Amino acid sequence: MEHRDAGFNIMLATDSYKVTHYKQYPPNTSKVYSYFECREKRTDPSKSRKVKYDKTVFYGLQYILHKYLKGKVVTPEKIQEAKEVYREHFQDDVFNEKGWNYILEKYDGHLPIEIKAVPEGSVIPRGNVLFTVESTDPECYWLTNWVETILVQIWYPITVATNSREQKKILAKYLLETSGNLEGLEYKLHDFGYRGVSSQELCVMLNNPRLGTDTVAGIGVIKKYYGTKDPVPGFSVPAAEHSTITAWGKDHEKDAFEHIIKQFPSVPVSIVSDSYDIYNACEKIWGEDLRSLIETRNADAPLVVRPDSGNPLDTVLKVLEILGKKFRPEETPKGDGVDINTLQEIVEGMKEHKWSIENIAFGSGGALLQKLTRDLLNCSFKCSYVVTNGLGVNVFKDPVADPNKRSKKGRLSLHRTQNGDFVTLEEGKGDLEEYGVDLLHTVFQNGKIVKTYTFDEVRDNAKLKESELEELH
Repeated sequence: MEHRDAGFNIMLATDSYKVTHYKQYPPNTSKVYSYFECREKRTDPSKSRKVKYDKTVFYGLQYILHKYLKGKVVTPEKIQEAKEVYREHFQDDVFNEKGWNYILEKYDGHLPIEIKAVPEGSVIPRGNVLFTVESTDPECYWLTNWVETILVQIWYPITVATNSREQKKILAKYLLETSGNLEGLEYKLHDFGYRGVSSQELCVMLNNPRLGTDTVAGIGVIKKYYGTKDPVPGFSVPAAEHSTITAWGKDHEKDAFEHIIKQFPSVPVSIVSDSYDIYNACEKIWGEDLRSLIETRNADAPLVVRPDSGNPLDTVLKVLEILGKKFRPEETPKGDGVDINTLQEIVEGMKEHKWSIENIAFGSGGALLQKLTRDLLNCSFKCSYVVTNGLGVNVFKDPVADPNKRSKKGRLSLHRTQNGDFVTLEEGKGDLEEYGVDLLHTVFQNGKIVKTYTFDEVRDNAKLKESELEELH
């Protein structure tokens, strides 16, 4: 089943300079082999971030393959379109029309490349190979790095998933320390990122492997490109926004609260309470006027009091203090507008003030999906092997001015050592039996997706391991 935009043209989905590269490789080149990794970052310890991001969650390749690379992506019309665009763009005839016509005629427009990758959801230490790409036809050696541009966009779902998992680790640590169990962990950080991204495309690429989400577009994408055993891969609850409170007028905030909470008697409901005075809302409206209404609600349908302004830690602690005096300290105030650093500060502050993390859930929008760049995890795609004049050559870069950018050499494979560590073998040494099976599996070959993962498998691969939880506690 094709899900591709009919207007998408793979010949126009690359960096301009790559259009000329088929003329730049050594004469008689017959294969180009490249790999993707999140490079290790060697930094000055005094300047290091609070969060190290030592491991990354590999996620999103399956979406890109389905959306852009599988099937017949080359047609006569698209070749003509690209030819005309590049003629004007370069003011010269540099487009490889012959090469693309070859793919059209010999492969019916399917791309003669092979991609091997680690399973989606895998948690892999930085500095290891995550996927490799190679041409499968000597005439199409130049195609490997043509598709780099579209493939490297995987940096985004990888970074979002990695950032989310690191936040989950922080929440797990403090939840264990303050409550002794991990009940409700999956719903402690809710995704409100839909409006925070710059396009619908970015929104659906995130497909964040979490259970609590308001990003509806991501749900459809997950079902379409990954599949789930459940009807939906993520859940939400009824929640107020400022307009549904302020529309009642400042003098009728209590009426707004009462009306909304009565509309949803049997499920959790989140009500933003800082339209005017969050502390008065907690003290007087929730703590006195509507107290009996809240206390009669089922434990499975709690009220979530949501502050949405002020210093996050100070506000959360004061709201907890007020509500803790008015109710048995079991209600759930909800912090919002947080990134990974403020989340850390809030849960640490709550622990210091003897509050269990059971009492809080977080919503994150822009910070979860937008305070990120490709450099956060140093996502990199580099050529490591070519065949020229029939001879394989291990190639690499090693810039004198930046040792961090030294690249790997030769054909690569990924393995687990006996003690469970990951190791990337270079220069084709992965055939040695002592290292065991290669963890890179062929997922794409000559236009066909040959291996897929369900979203349930992705989640299972990315879940926090027992050993990690033991380290946290």
